[in-house]
Amino acid sequence: MKEDTRESRRTASYFRYALAAFAALLVLSLGMTLIPRPAPEPPAPPFSEQARASALAETLRLRAASQQLAADSSGAQRLIYSRTVTLLTTQARALLLPSDAPSSDDAGGALTAPPDAGPSPSASGSAAPAAAAPLATAPSLAAGLSASGRLRLTHAQTADGGMARLLAAVGTAQLVQAVALAEASGTAVPALPPAPAGPPALAAACRPSPNAAPSSALPGQAATASPVPAEGAAPPPGDASDASATAALGRVVRTEVETVYGYQVALTRLDGQAAGQLARDLLARHEALVDEAETHSRVYCAPVPPREPGYALDASFLKNPATGLASLEAGTLPVYGDLVALSDGPTRQWAIASLLGAAQRAVRWGSDPGPVPGLVLDTSQLPPLPETATPTASPSSPPA
Repeated sequence: MKEDTRESRRTASYFRYALAAFAALLVLSLGMTLIPRPAPEPPAPPFSEQARASALAETLRLRAASQQLAADSSGAQRLIYSRTVTLLTTQARALLLPSDAPSSDDAGGALTAPPDAGPSPSASGSAAPAAAAPLATAPSLAAGLSASGRLRLTHAQTADGGMARLLAAVGTAQLVQAVALAEASGTAVPALPPAPAGPPALAAACRPSPNAAPSSALPGQAATASPVPAEGAAPPPGDASDASATAALGRVVRTEVETVYGYQVALTRLDGQAAGQLARDLLARHEALVDEAETHSRVYCAPVPPREPGYALDASFLKNPATGLASLEAGTLPVYGDLVALSDGPTRQWAIASLLGAAQRAVRWGSDPGPVPGLVLDTSQLPPLPETATPTASPSSPPA
């Protein structure tokens, strides 16, 4: 009888242990069900978006430094700083998305994008305390513009077509302005990026151009056709429907051949030995550009346009050939901008370098390539900068 009672108690004890374990398991499973799973990490933005955000952050920071220098200067110095502010303001508006709204923490030009960042740009635009940054100086601003321009051109080699053109335009203008600022302030002129190697050797089988071309519109803006250039300028880059690397290369060849002809005519009419020597040097460069463009055309299986025996030049060109050459150089900017957007690989690298070279040549003849050379820009369609993008505190200086 006692053994039966002991056995019954042991069985009851096992039952209670099993019931307690089941209850614990049930509570644990219900708890795991009720606890929400952590949200997955958002995917990294595309490279082009990262490059755009990096360019916008650095442009705003350089703009803030330029505003400080303009406020602390007078006379000719203030004028060059004010021009820099205007240029960077237009660039920032071109880079802005409607959803971009810098917070009040960024008001002091604190948005940063390290100029020594590699090919993978940072899209965070992280803020840094403005009080800890030194005041802007002319040398630091020129160096900052140069470093930012170089990085924009590097990112343009990899970005999507339309964004590549915008980045190349922004970088080109910043590099040109860095040189102008350094010369005006009497500081060391920053070195420009070296030109890429010559055209690639022709492959055994050329590669056709992609049928579809990326849009060249700005962020949040519809694509617009290129306008007719001024008198004496090269022909417009062509219909947007003819959007391919082969078509863009054909326009480059035709534009460069016409520019060569313009230089040949101008050489007999330019006044002064310095202007004549400059024209001879640039004529040789344009003749080399024709050969390089034809080589790149063959790489893309594009037929090389035949060279015309001559071109009609306006009377204003013959009367003032220096101004006419400035107009011709400005006319090459849109065709190189098209090629940046529509090509890739070595041809895009060559187009980016050629865009920078064209802007420099336009400046040498007294033409202003504008804030986004190579891109037809209607500033009335650009979004305005948020109020917080205008610094109210002492801005930080650009990176040296």
